[in-house]
Amino acid sequence: MKEISSLIDKVILIGITVLDKNEKLITQIQVYGPVIRVSAEGIIIKRNVTSTEFAIPPDFEHITEAEEGEYRLRSSGEVVVNPDYISSWTLRSGSKEEVEYYTNFGFKGYIK
Repeated sequence: MKEISSLIDKVILIGITVLDKNEKLITQIQVYGPVIRVSAEGIIIKRNVTSTEFAIPPDFEHITEAEEGEYRLRSSGEVVVNPDYISSWTLRSGSKEEVEYYTNFGFKGYIK
């Protein structure tokens, strides 16, 4: 992984798979956007569609360099061309409110 500061302005495609307590798929969240801040609290992107902030933990084991190409978002059909990085996560959740929060903001507020 590159230096933390080198993530600024790089585009990350984020995928979050949300499972229930029985490992059944609840939803898949896919967002992308340029990194606007990186700190010990998290990696913040400016979300593609809404221009709102979306956060992931600063866990670089979950961030890999993306292969050149086109990535189609399952939820919208939108195509992301040549993102710089990909970040994948799996969460277990039982609450509709929690799933809605992750969909809108990522891990923002949950990052400790």
